[in-house]
Amino acid sequence: MVIHHVPSIIPRLFKGFTWNKSRDINKIYLTFDDGPVPGVTDYVLDLLQSFDMKATFFMVGDNVRKYPQLAKRVINEGHAVGNHTFHHLNGFKTKDEIYLEDIRKCHDIVSEKLGVEARCFRPPYGRLKKSQYELIKSEWELIMWDVLSGDFDQNQSSRTCLEKTQQYTRNGSVIVFHDQPKAFPVLEQVLEPYLYFIKNNKYQTDTL
Repeated sequence: MVIHHVPSIIPRLFKGFTWNKSRDINKIYLTFDDGPVPGVTDYVLDLLQSFDMKATFFMVGDNVRKYPQLAKRVINEGHAVGNHTFHHLNGFKTKDEIYLEDIRKCHDIVSEKLGVEARCFRPPYGRLKKSQYELIKSEWELIMWDVLSGDFDQNQSSRTCLEKTQQYTRNGSVIVFHDQPKAFPVLEQVLEPYLYFIKNNKYQTDTL
């Protein structure tokens, strides 16, 4: 089951993470995890370009290594890049030293291939041990979310994905989609109508 909206108590308990931005400004923050992936990331970029909207892409380092030109397109079109580890590691299942090295390896490949310093980090699956948090909190801004589309959930209909994402969007929301093959069948049906929803509700989009 997808929890589409983070309960308000969670950000109060975990204050070292960014869950949302200012509720006083009509901006929202689109994010896409797990790319870049040919056929998916370029689809997202084409749509964003057609709506003149910006987003932040939390990239897996190994995908940047494999598809540097696609990753560069993200930067060239004015979007931002975040760190999502090199191998999409689950922090709960990974030793701290291996996890930290994987984050740094992702940072290095992004810096080398794209020429940017990606200082926003999102843990894959949202899973991070306290010991890992203590190791990385001084170097990276840890970005979570307050709206999870659930586009990756094959048991959820596209209609539910769209309706729930729209329902919980508000000023300052950080919204998660995924530019990867598993999510694409849903994303392909949901993203364009969601961008129309953003436009019709006069939200601005910005990068993190």
